[in-house]
Amino acid sequence: MPTTPAPFTADDYRARMVRAAEAAAAAGLDGLLIAPGPDLVHLTGYQPGVTERLTLLVLVAGRDPVLVVPKLEAPDAEGAVGGPALTLRDWTDGTDPYGVTGPLLPAGGRFGVSDNTWAMHLLGLQRQLPDASYASMTEVLPMLRAVKDGPELERLAAAGAAADATYEEILKVRFSGRKESDIAADLADLLRQFGHSQVDFTVVGSGPNGANPHHEAGDRTIETGDMVVLDFGGLLDGYGSDTSRTVHVGEPAPAEQHIHDVVLEAQQAGVDAVKPGVACQEVDRAAREIIEEAGYGDLFIHRTGHGIGVTTHEPPYMIEGEEQALVPGMCFSVEPGIYLPGRFGVRIEDIVTVTETGGRRFNNTPRTMAIVD
Repeated sequence: MPTTPAPFTADDYRARMVRAAEAAAAAGLDGLLIAPGPDLVHLTGYQPGVTERLTLLVLVAGRDPVLVVPKLEAPDAEGAVGGPALTLRDWTDGTDPYGVTGPLLPAGGRFGVSDNTWAMHLLGLQRQLPDASYASMTEVLPMLRAVKDGPELERLAAAGAAADATYEEILKVRFSGRKESDIAADLADLLRQFGHSQVDFTVVGSGPNGANPHHEAGDRTIETGDMVVLDFGGLLDGYGSDTSRTVHVGEPAPAEQHIHDVVLEAQQAGVDAVKPGVACQEVDRAAREIIEEAGYGDLFIHRTGHGIGVTTHEPPYMIEGEEQALVPGMCFSVEPGIYLPGRFGVRIEDIVTVTETGGRRFNNTPRTMAIVD
């Protein structure tokens, strides 16, 4: 497994904030307003607890970044890795935090707002700045976090390797006679054992439950003859993992093996389509074409992939209609599937990063159908 990447520095966060402010200006925005959540962590390294008190990063091109923060939380903000790159404006209980924030913003401006911003805070800003307008950052700057730098790629590679180690170990446990929830608990324990600080999901879909792509592991007892979809991931060193493999308890029937072979071919086609300059939708088309030609197009019921970074789901999305061109450093899943209601499902998923010449997988465990006990 890869060694632990070097920590981010204040200069790393300073550079990210500069790029974000410049991207906002290029998009015709007067600034960005970023509440606690993934964007704030990505840009500053600061991850406060989410409360009713206003914490807001204000980014305006050509100005120093300012973090509006409750006075009682200012020491934590100053102590964050990105703290030295920030100017703090604190406020105390009983005063108006929007009155502190308003003067930092160009009057009548248009601002991108992080999706985690509470409605009460946005409404408070609107009362303070009635002539301003606001737009979701996901809509106006969907690619803000999409292109990863070298240290980020190292973290995603490490997270992928930890997920791979988890899969290799789960193949050693007994499936038959145990509940889906038992296998899910094993997956969660293994992810943490291999370094994850946060487990986001452990999908274990056995038999007919595998036909539900996001089935939550339940009390169904896994039986010999079951196909079992495993989809699991979380965060390691602040960056995501997400991988899927489909295993079989005992020897599969020919029809089950055939479906798995089709999905395997589709997943390879999706990965092969990854190249700089190719539109995201082409990855979806490449995988979907294989499944449609095999006669199962109406049973592939989700997009082919999603971006990954400081969250396990983020732009870009590998879906029809997404014409965003792939850029080196983008990272996303390639995860086609076929789902037969009442019978079983199959999904195979790897995280892939765009290189200068194509795509590189961060998941490298065998994709052929493993036989488990």
